[in-house]
Amino acid sequence: DFVYQFKGLCYFTNGTERVRGVTRHIYNREEYVRFDSDVGVYRAVTPQGRPVAEYWNSQKEVLEGARASVDRVCRHNYEVAYRRILQRRVEPTVTISPSRTEALNHHNLLICSVTDFYPSQIKVRWFRNDQEETAGVVSTPLIRNGDWTFQILVMLEMTPQRGDVYTCHVEHPSLQSPITVEW
Repeated sequence: DFVYQFKGLCYFTNGTERVRGVTRHIYNREEYVRFDSDVGVYRAVTPQGRPVAEYWNSQKEVLEGARASVDRVCRHNYEVAYRRILQRRVEPTVTISPSRTEALNHHNLLICSVTDFYPSQIKVRWFRNDQEETAGVVSTPLIRNGDWTFQILVMLEMTPQRGDVYTCHVEHPSLQSPITVEW
C-alpha cells in the first residue's frame, strides 16, 4: 500500500497584487518534488524526486501548465471563491466594565470588550473627557473565536474622579461610523 498526495497552495499578498503558487508532491508522507512559481521550475526535495523533477522540467507543456496555474488556479479561485469571504463584514459588540466595583479616587481597570467582529482589522482607543488616553492602555492579542469572528479586550488603568467620562472608541471596516461607548 502507498499514499500519494498532491497539495496545491496559493499565497496572496495585498489581494492579488502578488500571488505565489506552490505544488507539493508527496509519497507516503514524504514530499519528494515541488513546483514554486517564484522559482519557475520543479525542484527535487529528496534524491528520489530528482528524476521526476528533471523529467517534468524537460516537458514543455508540463512546465507551462505549472507556471500558468498561478493565474488559472490561484487568481481564479481568489476572485470566484473568496470574493464573498473578502467582502464579509460583521459589526463588533462593544461593552465597558470595571475590573472591580470601587469608590471614587481608587485605582481601577476599565475593560473595553470588543467581540464578534469580522474581519480582524480593528482600532480601539480610550478617551477620558474627550482626550485620548495612551498611558496605561493594555490590550490582549486578537483572539479568534473559531467561528470566523474575533474579539479583543483593551484595558485602561485609571483612577476615576467625580465627573469623569470614559469612552471606548472602536473603528472597524463593518462600521459606517465608529462605535463609542461611555462609562
